[in-house]
Amino acid sequence: MSTAAKKSLSLLQFLLTTWKLNLAGAMEFRMSFSISVGTMILNNFVWVFFWGIYFTKFPLVNGWTLQDVMMVQAIGNGAFGVAAVFFGNFIGIANIVSTGQLDTYLAQPKPVLLNVLVSKMTVSAIGDLLFCLILYGLYGVHTGLGLAKFLLALLIGAAIMVFFNVLAQSLAFFIGNAEGLGFQVFNAFLTVSLYPTNIFHGLGKLILFTALPAGYISFLPIGLLRDWSNSFVWGAVGVALGLALLAFRVFRIGLKRYGSGNMMTMRM
Repeated sequence: MSTAAKKSLSLLQFLLTTWKLNLAGAMEFRMSFSISVGTMILNNFVWVFFWGIYFTKFPLVNGWTLQDVMMVQAIGNGAFGVAAVFFGNFIGIANIVSTGQLDTYLAQPKPVLLNVLVSKMTVSAIGDLLFCLILYGLYGVHTGLGLAKFLLALLIGAAIMVFFNVLAQSLAFFIGNAEGLGFQVFNAFLTVSLYPTNIFHGLGKLILFTALPAGYISFLPIGLLRDWSNSFVWGAVGVALGLALLAFRVFRIGLKRYGSGNMMTMRM
């Protein structure tokens, strides 16, 4: 086995072990785990209820049907679920940097950004994952191709969400405490990704596909699931890869500016 293959296998084992330990830790308190997950599912279904009422009055909105909007909810919440379950610190980097907790990760022989991202699991986000699967079961296309397209949409959406927010959180390296700003950016991104893109026009729509690329997530039910568009799908994949490369680059530059917080603790 080549050195590169050994490193890749070692990294995969590290990820699987970390995710397993995160889940075991989350399920240690079964009642709290069940309440967190169940509450999130119920909270998400409130939005489904309101959209259902809306579409009984207006069955078609700018070409979007109830099924399309339900898949927006499924993909938006599912993308967040994937991001927060498997890469839960994607919205906590600013706090880690500003409080000096990054020292813990610098002392470990793993890629720093990846180590930071996977070191936390948001328990309630498991509810978002289950919610998206329920919506897919109710409104999705139940074929092998339909499932494959749905999973691809989740991966693209999660990648865009993670790496865009890593960029926003990495501002902490350059402007100091950026936790509040990063949180506001994340809230704006998540909120917009749960609404049909066709309700936005002009400058607003331009922003959704450039400065705040949540539009790529909210348009996935149309451009990928309902009517496959090569230009949109490859554009979304390109945005996800571009954000990933830029996020790793900016984070690496930020590390050179990082001042130690003299944290002597070690993660196990």
